[in-house]
Amino acid sequence: MRISTIQAFNNGVQGIQNNYAKVSRTQEQVSTGQRLLSPADDPVASVRLLQLNQEANKLAQYKDNLTAATNSLNQEEATLTAVTNTLQRVREIALQSGNATLTVVERQALAQELVEREEELFNLFNSRNARGEYLFGGFQSQTPPFVQDPDGSYRYEGDEGQRAIQIAGSKQVAINDNGKALFVDVPNVNRVVTETLTGTARISLGVVEDKLAYDTDFYPNDSVTIRIGVDGESYEIFGNLDPLTPIASGTIEPNEDQSYQIRVAGVVVTLDGELAENDEFQITRGATVATEDNREKRGILQTIALLRETLETADDSTEGRLQRRDVLAVSLDNLDNAMGSVLNVQTSVGARLNVIESTENENAEVTLINTTVQAQLSELDYAEALSRLSFETIVLQAAQQSFVKTSSLSLFNLLR
Repeated sequence: MRISTIQAFNNGVQGIQNNYAKVSRTQEQVSTGQRLLSPADDPVASVRLLQLNQEANKLAQYKDNLTAATNSLNQEEATLTAVTNTLQRVREIALQSGNATLTVVERQALAQELVEREEELFNLFNSRNARGEYLFGGFQSQTPPFVQDPDGSYRYEGDEGQRAIQIAGSKQVAINDNGKALFVDVPNVNRVVTETLTGTARISLGVVEDKLAYDTDFYPNDSVTIRIGVDGESYEIFGNLDPLTPIASGTIEPNEDQSYQIRVAGVVVTLDGELAENDEFQITRGATVATEDNREKRGILQTIALLRETLETADDSTEGRLQRRDVLAVSLDNLDNAMGSVLNVQTSVGARLNVIESTENENAEVTLINTTVQAQLSELDYAEALSRLSFETIVLQAAQQSFVKTSSLSLFNLLR
């Protein structure tokens, strides 16, 4: 086989260049610490690394979301604690105002504190989180959820949504609660209308003490009539579905205040004054319109406003005292319902914070696993690389030396 001189030179140079490229590549791997310098080095590993990098970016975003969710829920939890403390103080004022020895001036002083507590709650209901979003506005996070009209009444301007944020691949957590469900739609024990039809005795505000019995037994009748029996010592109750057949009856016995309590279909009322035969009193199901007082739900601010107005206006007359007694009884029950509603949401917030904590741990473990796999795929084995570099350097030197030897071969050297 004939090999020309130019061919020998080209082969020698090509060999040197190939070996130098190998040495250069291994040296670059050693200097960067990376096994993969281009996707061509390991296509399968490159694709896997791309997937792991995308997952790492998601986990980084989840981490930011977890921080935002934690901050928002911690702020909500602190706000609800403040709301509970304020409601507890309002309840203490309600109990204190029931003291019969208080003067009008003293009751008005308590009413003035209620003004401050009412404003405090109004501001708490319009609280914001660290990002400036209103906590209790539902999806409406940029506008105050509660507004006060010129007449002193309150309106909820948010919606009934609940914002959620993604904290894992298939997991979301709610970062707020809407103020309507929390502070407006509080069960109202005074959801019936009472009226004296005949006689001089007075009927109190109706209090729903058993919601199940009320929903089951009272609603079909829509309204009931209490009729006093002979000598004012017994009563019969008739529903509007059948006004001739009594649905309940009993004897009337005075309590320690010389008032008479009657219970029917989950509702309790108090009769005051002289009872006579055939005196009639009516209890009617309350309105469903949100603006009516005797509705199924009553907001916290409305409950406090009613209590405050009663303390400001009720005098020491018999009617004023009885009116104050009725409003205090209703207010205490509604405040208890409000604190129960807030407590339920606080429990939910605590559960969500627990979910966030466990998710943070899960994401941290996934991040650690991903980092380990990325290192295995991309990081260089220095011992192997340095050994390979030494071998490739020797090969390069051998190629260079052999080229020097072969390039000096010539027939003309034998003619000297």
